[in-house]
Amino acid sequence: MSNNNEKSEAAEPLEEINNGVDQTMETANNESEAEGAEVEGVMDVNEQLQQERDKYLRLYSEFENFRRRTTKDRLEWMQTASKDVLVSMLPVVDDFERALKAMENLTETEKKAVEGFDLIHKKMVGIFTKVGLKPMDAVGQVFDAEIHEAITQFPAPSEDLKGKVIDEVEKGYYLNDKVIRFAKVVVGS
Repeated sequence: MSNNNEKSEAAEPLEEINNGVDQTMETANNESEAEGAEVEGVMDVNEQLQQERDKYLRLYSEFENFRRRTTKDRLEWMQTASKDVLVSMLPVVDDFERALKAMENLTETEKKAVEGFDLIHKKMVGIFTKVGLKPMDAVGQVFDAEIHEAITQFPAPSEDLKGKVIDEVEKGYYLNDKVIRFAKVVVGS
């Protein structure tokens, strides 16, 4: 029995050592898990910060684009605000030009009697020019469907006039480089 007793006395310190090692390992594992959780928590916070930063930058970019677009639209609106009034006045200008053309056949005394028409026409054209309205030069130009409206086609008097505007029925106009009335033209074929 003494042999058994000796073994149990020797085994007790070994068990205590094993228990101590197990406890130390368990504590180390718990600390390691806590550190891992801390590192994981820090990584989660960094990811969230990065996502929030990206979201902020996208929102800022969208706002800047909106601001630029709104400013551009406002400028465009201001430039073309008088478009409706100008378009409604264009037939009056056309009538003045027809009257002036008809006055070319008058005698000098008759021209002096109606010379006020010419002054009124010049003033109107001057005012329209100030606000950005300008007439198109269509006769002799290559037909362009984006600025011309073909009324009819006639045989071209010469080869170099094929596909070009040979006559203008109604003058076209630009307002700040945008077409507000297409030129009605006759195209050579």
